Amino acid sequence: MTLLGEDVTAVPPFRRNVNTVFQDYALFPHMSVAENVAYGPMVRGAGRDERRRLALEVLELVQLAPLADRAPSQLSGGQKQRVALARALVNRPKVLLLDEPLGALDLRLREEMQIELKAIQQRLGITFVYVTHDQGEALSMADRVAVFRDGRIEQVDTPRGLYVRPRTAFVARFVGSANVVEGELARQLTGSTQAFAIRPEMIEVKPAGEATPAGMLSCAGTLEEVHYHGATSRWHLRVGDAVLTAVRPEGTTATAAPAHGARLVLAFTRESLVPLEDR
Repeated sequence: MTLLGEDVTAVPPFRRNVNTVFQDYALFPHMSVAENVAYGPMVRGAGRDERRRLALEVLELVQLAPLADRAPSQLSGGQKQRVALARALVNRPKVLLLDEPLGALDLRLREEMQIELKAIQQRLGITFVYVTHDQGEALSMADRVAVFRDGRIEQVDTPRGLYVRPRTAFVARFVGSANVVEGELARQLTGSTQAFAIRPEMIEVKPAGEATPAGMLSCAGTLEEVHYHGATSRWHLRVGDAVLTAVRPEGTTATAAPAHGARLVLAFTRESLVPLEDR
């Protein structure tokens, strides 16, 4: 294993200049915020004044310097996570490992912390290796994303590349819930049984009998369910043995979806289909 070009396979983990931010904060309850952050420099032998200076410096970075003398029990969840981040950064690691660090926060705090973490990473220039099961979090924060399956890397790409060009059915379904079309339906639509993926937002849904624009592929389906999500709705349509999902934007006024069982036409361009590897 190499770390920034250096082989660290035989180097003990505590000497690799790598630090970790955990999901459950792992703060020392009997220490103040500043003392928690100064723990790393203390272990390295820094003097009291130097430890305090380093702790306040990194607490300023995470916007918590005014709370330096509070106890962890006096902090909110978001503030505790900032303290955990500051404690991991104070020794300036070459790589920072973050193990689902925002999993314990509510949606609003999680979104705020995503912005802050990315800004801090860009400011410091430290490599962050970020583990998350939240696809939106991975796509919005990362420069490169690795999708794992059964302990093996399935695909590594930029967030946009991963979403637009998934290589396998697993990646297509896992990142963004794409429709995967295979077998007889794939043959009917493309003339080949090679599986392909198509994102729900690339599918247009039209009333039965309405003409399909020239150059577009189409198939008939039956509406099974409609799930309302505010700005959009997800329409689930049965096409033969498969169920395909289409995303429809919602207007500013409420418009009723067709009744359950309505016959509709799904239309999409050939360019929107992503061929998948057979694995």
